[in-house]
Amino acid sequence: MQMTIQKHKTRKVVLMTLLGVLVFIPKLMLPTPLDKILIIAQTLVLSLASVLIGKLGATYTAFIGGLLTTIIRPAFFPLTLLFAVIYGLMIDVFFIFLGVRSSLGIRYRRLVLSTTICTALVGLSSYYFTVYVMGILPRNIVMEFIIMVAGVLGGAAGGWLTTILLRKGLERFAET
Repeated sequence: MQMTIQKHKTRKVVLMTLLGVLVFIPKLMLPTPLDKILIIAQTLVLSLASVLIGKLGATYTAFIGGLLTTIIRPAFFPLTLLFAVIYGLMIDVFFIFLGVRSSLGIRYRRLVLSTTICTALVGLSSYYFTVYVMGILPRNIVMEFIIMVAGVLGGAAGGWLTTILLRKGLERFAET
């Protein structure tokens, strides 16, 4: 019995690590503002982590992805890790708050709604922090609009892709 529990925990850690690496790969390929275009991939991976790993799955996965990102972008160290963890935590919390998982299975519309809201909120909050609090970037109303639209569309698309993968068979692996 103890060995089975240990194997289960080991599998969770391996899955979190692999998903964290998947969050990191787009950031490795594109420079810092352009990697936000691939928020769809990050949304997909974090929402899968929340469903497949269970409690704080997206948060742990985002933490691993954020740590890896700080290796290639040390100048943004505290912000990168902070916003990565906030994004993962928001996905986990919104999945619970909106009841994405129920006794009947995954509620797909609520999953898409959760990822859409989280992505828009994290995009705007990270932009606000870098512009108004840190003063790293100048204020740009066009950029604010683009971030909001891209956040909403990217979050919705990532959530929608997650539902496709779950419907194709991954749902049976979800943590109950």
